[in-house]
Amino acid sequence: MFIDRAKIHVQAGDGGNGVTAFRREKFVPRGGPSGGDGGRGGDVWFIADTSLNTLLHLRYNPEHIAGRGKHGEGSNRAGRDGQDLIIKVPVGTQIFDSASGELLKDLAADGTRWLAARGGRGGFGNAHFTTATNRAPRYHQNGGAGEERDLQLELKLLADVGLVGFPNAGKSTFISTVSAAKPKIADYPFTTLEPHLGVVDLGDFRTFVIADIPGLIENAHQGAGLGDRFLRHVERTKLLLHLVDVSSASGRDPVGDYRTVNRELAAYSPALASRQQIVVATKIDALDQPERLENLRKAAESDGREFYAISSVANQGVRDLVKGVGVKLVRLSEMAGDDANLELAV
Repeated sequence: MFIDRAKIHVQAGDGGNGVTAFRREKFVPRGGPSGGDGGRGGDVWFIADTSLNTLLHLRYNPEHIAGRGKHGEGSNRAGRDGQDLIIKVPVGTQIFDSASGELLKDLAADGTRWLAARGGRGGFGNAHFTTATNRAPRYHQNGGAGEERDLQLELKLLADVGLVGFPNAGKSTFISTVSAAKPKIADYPFTTLEPHLGVVDLGDFRTFVIADIPGLIENAHQGAGLGDRFLRHVERTKLLLHLVDVSSASGRDPVGDYRTVNRELAAYSPALASRQQIVVATKIDALDQPERLENLRKAAESDGREFYAISSVANQGVRDLVKGVGVKLVRLSEMAGDDANLELAV
C-alpha cells in the first residue's frame, strides 16, 4: 500500500523535577542541602531515510512521545535525561503545521535531520539555590513541559522525469520497458492507482529516475477520476514526458487529450504547467490513421515542445526518446548551474 500523507501528533518529553534533600550522614555535621537536578526531556527528531518509500508506518501510529527526564535524587544525584525519539521518514517528505498549514521542513536529502519538538528543561534541586545567606533552602524547581504539536506529513517523490497523460496512454508500459519497475498494466482506465519510480540506465554508469503517476482526466483538479492529488509527485521533476495515445482504438482525439491534460496541470500549478515538457505519441504500432499523429506533432511544435513517436510494446522509437531525455536533462542541469547532474550526458 502506498501512503503519501499522514497526520501525527508529536510530544517531547517533560523535564524531571528537582528534589529537596539534605545530607544525613553520621560524621558529616551540618551536611546541608543535597537535592539533585532533574534530567531534561527527550527531543523529537525527524530523519530522512532512503530505505523508506511510503508513510504507511506513520498512518496507523499517530502518537509519538519522547522519554521524560527522571527526577533528581538526594546526595546531589541528577536525574537521567529522557531518551530522544527518532522518527524516520522517506526522502522527499514535507512537514506542515496542521493548524496553520505552514511548511516547517522539507526533508529532500538523505540523512537530513529536523528537530520537531524540544524536550522540557530539568528542574533545579535545592542544592542549586544554596547561597551565603540561604544555606538551607527548602524548595526546588519542577521540570518544564516538553513541546508538542500536530503535524501533517506529505511525501513528494524525488525524480528527474515525470510521466503525465490520460489513463491508458501507455505510461506504465513505457516505464516497465525502460526500467526495472513493474507497475500493473491492463487495458482498463486507472490501472495505475499509486505512483511508481523507475531508474533508467543510460550506460557508462549514467542514470536518471522516472516517476509514473495515475492518469489525469478532464476536471481532475475538481476531483474527477482519481483527482490531481498525485501531481505533487512530479512537482520536483526537471522534465515532464507527456504521453498521448494516438491509436484510433482509444476513441479519443489526441490533440484534445493533449490540451486537456495541460489545462489540468495549469489548474493544479502554473509552475508545473510551465515545466519543460516533451510530447510523446504512444502506441504507433496500432496507428491506422496517420493524420492523428501529424495533428499531435503540429500541436506540440506550435507550443515549442520536442516531439517523439514511440511504441513501447514494439520497442519502436524508445531508444531515441531515452537518449533525447538524457540530453535534455543535461541541458536543464547546465542552465540551472547544477554540476551534480552532468554525468547524465550521452
